[in-house]
Amino acid sequence: MTRALIIVDVQNDFCEGGSLAVTGGAAVAAGISLVLGKAGDRWDHVVATKDWHIDPGAHFSAHPDYQDTWPAHCVVGSTGADFHPELATDKIEAVFHKGEHQAAYSGFEGHTEAGETLAAWLRERNVTEVELVGIATDHCVRATALDAKAEGFATTVLLELTAGVAPGTTATALEQFRAASIETTGEPVVSS
Repeated sequence: MTRALIIVDVQNDFCEGGSLAVTGGAAVAAGISLVLGKAGDRWDHVVATKDWHIDPGAHFSAHPDYQDTWPAHCVVGSTGADFHPELATDKIEAVFHKGEHQAAYSGFEGHTEAGETLAAWLRERNVTEVELVGIATDHCVRATALDAKAEGFATTVLLELTAGVAPGTTATALEQFRAASIETTGEPVVSS
């Protein structure tokens, strides 16, 4: 079995001080780094996703509803789109950018700078199992996990290394994980 870690959207704009901050985001970044430092050979591969917006249309709103529309975030070229400084990036082999000109929640909607998709990259390396961490439990982690399972990967979300936007949507995400037979560990940090 070949296992990969997918680090979802641990970017400045999703951590404290960012334009779309999620409580616990910086702690998630630090926690992932700690686990990566101790992981040894737990993962054969480590990849990451980034929200990477140029003009995502109605995804950005001056009056966001925080469900389908959001304040501007992770704009290409801004410091908000950068990985959070607490996230150790030395083990990340590939970064998949998503959402240049549309809303894109799943890392499986993204691609590398060379245009390779996440599913193709994982299959090329014979990955059969993925573990997910990152931000936000109830949005991009949720969408990426559901797509990973749909793509045929054994999927586990390490909830202790995720942060959710809101209790209600996080609870819904956990129900969706159970319904899709996605394994979980721990409990997410959730804004109240």
